[in-house]
Formats: sequence, structure tokens, C-alpha cells
Amino acid sequence: MAIALALYTKNIMLSLFGGIFLGLFFLHDFSVIAAVNSTFELFFSLLSEAWILKTLAFAVLVGSVMELMQKSGGISGFVSFMTQETALVNSPRSALLVSYFIGVIIFIESSITSLIAGAVGRPLCDKEKVPHAKLAFVCDSTSAPISSLIVLNGWGALLLGLIATQVQTGIISGDNVNILLHSVAYNFYAVSALIVTFLAVWFNINIGPMKNAKPSLDKASLHVNSKVSMAYMIIPIFLMITFVFMFLYITGKGDMLKGSGSSSIFYTMLATLMVMFIYYIGTKNMSAKTYTKSAYIGAKKLFPIAMILLFAFAIGEVTVDLKTGQYLASLASDNLSVFLLSGVIFLLSSIISFSTGTSWGTFSIMIPIAVPMAVGMDTDVALAIGAVISGGVFGDHCSPISDTTIISSLASDCEVVEHVKTQLPYALISGAVALVLFIVFGFTTLNNS
Repeated sequence: MAIALALYTKNIMLSLFGGIFLGLFFLHDFSVIAAVNSTFELFFSLLSEAWILKTLAFAVLVGSVMELMQKSGGISGFVSFMTQETALVNSPRSALLVSYFIGVIIFIESSITSLIAGAVGRPLCDKEKVPHAKLAFVCDSTSAPISSLIVLNGWGALLLGLIATQVQTGIISGDNVNILLHSVAYNFYAVSALIVTFLAVWFNINIGPMKNAKPSLDKASLHVNSKVSMAYMIIPIFLMITFVFMFLYITGKGDMLKGSGSSSIFYTMLATLMVMFIYYIGTKNMSAKTYTKSAYIGAKKLFPIAMILLFAFAIGEVTVDLKTGQYLASLASDNLSVFLLSGVIFLLSSIISFSTGTSWGTFSIMIPIAVPMAVGMDTDVALAIGAVISGGVFGDHCSPISDTTIISSLASDCEVVEHVKTQLPYALISGAVALVLFIVFGFTTLNNS
């Protein structure tokens, strides 16, 4: 219901609320009164979770940082440097490639990756008249895929923990890190998505709804001021990258892989805003009053996005209570051929991730199911885990209720529904390639055994 309403009404909050209420209606034996009470209780419980509050605050503070960079003139200075002084960006292709390579290089946290790629790429794309929908596609198609490939981040920490549980319970044997690295080598969707995105940018391939995507008509964003230093944009971005590493190290008590992603991105935004305040006012770029007003305006702009994230978390909780993942997995466990196992695991993980809007939740549901299935059928465990990772990223990539989808949209100033529609054909192509590879490798491992 949530997905269908989102595509039909284009009102993402109404759509999510409809899905939440329907799920709670089912969970409470079709009682409207119980469903209403449970809806209030669900939102109160979510708002009592520290990590959710920090994630919502991050979404709001992102708006403050982006507005301040715009107000300072740093973004227009950067555009002037890239387009006039160096002429590095002189075409739609080069404008998008800047965001693409930022997405590939910054792998530490998918939300920060999308934010920075969007913030840097948006003025360049406006200058070259590139639709924001295509920028959102590039931001989304590099953030989660690269984070799931280079696992020196929260993704790696979660996956290591899930694999360690399987080792400790005796279901599989071996070293956690080696199993993870072998599994990541089978992350076919992430690799396919990165290649498809690069080809779409390089050859300007527009398919499906992307053909009808229009460039932004915001004239203000096209203004270029070469008198203002681009340092007012570069320094905050550098700080965000540095602070994420630092706070992951601190929250992980010396181990970045054990750091808290939600705490780290929240503290990163607060620290960045504090340094921006000192820097902007100290260099007389703006007054304290202008800084405060700009920060408030930016936060206000992205408050609706924070609410969408809250509703997305809520529907994720409902699908967990409905045991959506376990039910879908149980359908596949009967009469399944060994060589099709990884392909089916990929499809199941994709459906669960698409339905729930979370790749991490999908990993948590599917790895405890996929690993025993692979062991029981005497096939490659790493391939099965790789299928879970790929499916989780693929479904999350396509879902309109995914936090990475929403953050990529806000960073690129693109409507969530438009982003989902325009990105979907490319994601389906990458998903089809991944599915074929899982079936082929399923045959290969069967023959080797």
C-alpha cells in the first residue's frame, strides 16, 4: 500500500502512514481502535530511541550546513573555479563525474557520501543544465554500493557481527574477516550498479522516465561569484569527512568498525557547524545574526525530510512485527535446487529490502536464514552471504521508503518519487546482471563440489 500510494499520490508521508496503519490494523486483529492506539505508541517508542533522534537531527542539520555553504558564497566560488578558472567541468558529463568519483572515494558512511556528492554536484549540474533526478541517481548509485564493497565502516561492523554469530553457534567455521572478504567478492549488484552508473554518465544514457527529467529552473543556483573563496565550501566538506572518522573511532573506543554510525554523523554535523560559525564569522564572511538565520532557514527546509525518515523507520518496525522477511524466506526453502540457491536468496533479500526500506534490516533477517540453508545444501556460504548483501543493497536502492533514497533525494534537491521512478530502470538492469551472475556461480560452485 505504501509503495503504490507513493507512486500514485506523490505524497510520501501520506503513503507511509497508510502502510503503517494497515500493518498495525492486521497486527491487532482488524481492530481500528487498537490500530490507532498502537500507531501513537509506535511513534512515541521510536522518538525515545537515541539513534533515531540522532538520525533525524542529522537530516535537519544537513539543511543548515548546505544553506550556510550557499549563503557564504563558497559554492558559487567552487563553481567558478571548476568551470571558469580550470575548466575541469565544461559539460554535463564532467559535472556528474565529479559527484560519481566523490561517491566512490568517500566510502565511510553512505549518508555522508550522498550528502557531499549532492552538495558538490548540484551547483555544477545546475550550471550545465543537468536534471537533479540524474544527480540523485548518481549519488544513490555510488553511496550504498561502495559502502557495501569497501567495508571499513558501519556496514562491515554489522556484517562481521552477523557472521560472527553464525561462527559462534557452530553453524559455520572459519575466520569472520576472511568469510566477510570472500562474501564481499560476490557482491555482484554493487559492482554492476557502479559500472552501469558510470556508463550512463559517460555515454549520457537516458532510459525510461529519465528521458523526461528536466533541469532545475532555480536561477539563483546558477549565479557564479568568482570573488568568494571556494574554501567556504571545501573546508566544511573536509571537516565532515574528518569528523566522521574521528567520531567513529571515539564511539568505537578505538575501533572504527565498532563505532556508532548514528552518533557519529550527528556529532559530525554539530562539530562542523561549530567550526563553520568560528570560521565564517572570524573571516567576516557573515555576521552572527546572518549565520543563525541561515542555519535556521536550512534546518526548516529539511524538517519535512526528517519527518519522512521517521515514517520510514515506523513502517520498517511494522514489517518486522509482521515477520515479512521470515515469511518470504520460508516460501523459498521448499523444493529449491542447489544451483538456484544464491539467485533465490538474492531475490528474497531484494524483496524484503524493497518492502522494508532497509538493507541493514535485511542483512539481519536473511544472513541467519541464508547461512544454514547454504550449509544444509552443501554449497558456498560466502556466495550465499554475498547474495544477501547484493539483494539488500538492490532492494534498498529501489525502495521509496529507504533512508538512502530519501537522503540522496534531499542532497540533490529532487522529489523522492521522481528519483525512484527515474532510477528504477538502471537499478533493474544492474539487478538483472547480478541475478544472472548468481545463477552462473551457483552452477560453478555445484560443479566444483
